[in-house]
This record gives sequence, C-alpha cells and structure tokens, in this order.
Amino acid sequence: MSNPAPPAQLTTDEHGSPVCGAETRARLLREANINPHTGLATDYLNHFNEAVMLLDMIPDMPDCVDDFLEWRPLSYREHFEASHFKARELAISAYESSDPAMRSEFDNITTTMTSILTTVAGAMRQVQHDESRVVLAEQAANWVRPLVTLAGAIINGGFSDAEDVDFIMTQ
Repeated sequence: MSNPAPPAQLTTDEHGSPVCGAETRARLLREANINPHTGLATDYLNHFNEAVMLLDMIPDMPDCVDDFLEWRPLSYREHFEASHFKARELAISAYESSDPAMRSEFDNITTTMTSILTTVAGAMRQVQHDESRVVLAEQAANWVRPLVTLAGAIINGGFSDAEDVDFIMTQ
C-alpha cells in the first residue's frame, strides 16, 4: 500500500490568484465555474439577466421601472470585485489572461448590452407614460436577450465562426 501524495501547495501571484500547472489551473477554473478554455465565467451574465428580468416585469408591474432605473452597469472586473463569488480573484485573473481577440469580442457584446440598457434607462427617465415605458422595456429586453445568449456562447467556447453569431442574432 502506497502513501497518498501530499496535497499540492499552491503559490499565488500578486493578485492572490493561484500559480500552478495547466492541469491544476484548469481544474481550479472548472471548480469555480469558469470555463478553462475561455477563462470566462457565466456568473457575469447574471448582471445583465437581472436587468432583462426587470424589463420583463415592467409591462405587468409598471412600478418596476424604478427598480430597473437603479440598475448600474458594471465591467467584468467590477462585477466580480463587488460579488460574493468565492473565486472572484481567479475569475478576474482568468479574464485578464484570456485570449485577447476572444475577450475583445466578449467585451464588445457586453458594451453593447450596457449601452442599450443605459440608453433605455435614460429614455425611461424622460417619458412619463407607462405605455411608453412598456414599449421601451419590451424593445430593450428583445435586443439584449440574444446578446446575453451570444455572450454566453463565447464564455462557453461555443462559436466556430461568424455564421454562429449571425444565427443567434436572428433568433
């Protein structure tokens, strides 16, 4: 009977992120619900899903507009810094070391979602009629929903080419 190997001692970098071999890092990322291939976590999409959920509630409960207007945009880093996500430093580190081209595409999508949501919030502050706010809410939710799907596909490494992007955008 052999003695079990002692647990590996992990060192950390200046951000507190583990410095380890590729296999160990991939395991740590998977355990933290971060895609080890893309370095991105779907937890960030909860930030946008919250806004869409509030928009979806406005047609039936117009008072929810106030809750939507309290939503504030957060970058990937800001989201994890403010979250209770147990591996938030690892999520930030993985994001920062992810493929720059893929991260740029992801950031472009999340910037577009943020722009839509903040523009619609500004318009909702200007209009006073519930009917106008309902139309704005429905349009914004319909614009953002496929972008959340697109961002999720990037996080999960699900795109192989531009045709995939075009397909999701037409849904």
